[in-house]
Amino acid sequence: MTRYLFYITENYSFEILRPLQQEIQKRGDEIKWFFSGKKVNLQNFSRDEILLSSVKEAVDYNPAACFIPGNLIPNFIPGLKVQVFHGLEWKKKGHFQIRGFFDLYCTHGKSTTLRFKSLAEKYGYFDVIETGWPKVDPLFSIAPTQYFASDKAIILYAPTFSPKLTSAADLFYEIKVLSQSNKYNWLVKFHPKMDKVWLKQYQALNNDSFKVVNSSNVNELFQSADILISDTSSVIGEFALLGKPIITYKNAQPGAYLIDIENPLALSSAIAEALSPSKLLKQAIKEYCHELHPYSDGKSSCRIMDAVESILKNGKQAKKRKPLNLFRGLKLRNKLNYWHI
Repeated sequence: MTRYLFYITENYSFEILRPLQQEIQKRGDEIKWFFSGKKVNLQNFSRDEILLSSVKEAVDYNPAACFIPGNLIPNFIPGLKVQVFHGLEWKKKGHFQIRGFFDLYCTHGKSTTLRFKSLAEKYGYFDVIETGWPKVDPLFSIAPTQYFASDKAIILYAPTFSPKLTSAADLFYEIKVLSQSNKYNWLVKFHPKMDKVWLKQYQALNNDSFKVVNSSNVNELFQSADILISDTSSVIGEFALLGKPIITYKNAQPGAYLIDIENPLALSSAIAEALSPSKLLKQAIKEYCHELHPYSDGKSSCRIMDAVESILKNGKQAKKRKPLNLFRGLKLRNKLNYWHI
């Protein structure tokens, strides 16, 4: 039986890693969790999930591989370090930053694989294998949830939290007016880091056809909604995999697969366009998904484990050793208060 570790620092990690956990357990292997920092809600752990309570326990556990949906992991925790990423949105700053922690990058599709393979050739100490993203394994099979009594079209609004990129302030008035028209059903899902001021503003709009939801299972929301409104959020790529239209507000890098608007007054007509998408828009969405994440078989977790098992058995293709990463390593030791050699 092989031992594996999930190293997490954010609550969004649960939805990313649980499909991978199922695959590990299916193979008869063991998985334990370790969290760092104050952002992880311990109530999110289920009764059958094993949580290590200290850094020493994580070190002594001696995992064969560690899976990380974030950017950092201490080098003193044993095992192959596997980057599985916290989102599909590769446009955001830092997505392709190489920090010297990982042995394997499990990429999602051509739009990220080609770039990371180029970086692997440059640095020479990590492998890159395209596997798909474990979080979306259940996306294609999960059933939608009945949020509303009426059968009106459902609009999902899911903005990013970043003050520089969020549409929450600019679109509030238009969304308020449209929601009061009672023409559509609205679901609103905020990132946990969203400014509480805007959370309260939108919650004040709650009625029979407008719901601000706190569910951590966004796959149910994606299946339930007919279209998405966002900005430059990481949810855009996930929603697009279902072939559904997306409206964005001042997207950082808009493409033909998006209905991008620059003026809040254009939101109403954009919604009408999204609910009756043209063949051109449908084709653009299809092409974008093929580049971003071409897998819809729900087996990305299986491909990740196949890749990890192959490296554990045969070794990495990369020939150089990872850098010592002394400065970042010392910062992590200080953060975790762990000074054992």
